Amino acid sequence: MGDFLSGPGMIVAIIALTTGGWLINNWIRAKHGYDLEDEWGGKTSRADRSAELDGLRDENAKLVERLNAHEDRLKVLERIVTDRGYSLSDEIEALRHDDSSGVPLNTGKKERV
Repeated sequence: MGDFLSGPGMIVAIIALTTGGWLINNWIRAKHGYDLEDEWGGKTSRADRSAELDGLRDENAKLVERLNAHEDRLKVLERIVTDRGYSLSDEIEALRHDDSSGVPLNTGKKERV
């Protein structure tokens, strides 16, 4: 083994390691969408994806618009529940104790005689 790394084997080992590193580097770059490097340090850009990106931007804008609409609706519902919920409960209680309406409220409770 010592003879292999002392002569031309060392050169082969260095070339193998640098080629392996270059391949791993390009694999990681391709996986994450970066431009690829050629063996002279130049860059090779990926295929034109502008149409795909424009479609994604349009879809994103529509989703943001829908989200904003739902947020507005949620605010209205929260206001109804919090503001009207307590006053509605108070109004119902006031009607239960008000004898002037002439219409008994059937709340499911049995009257005691």
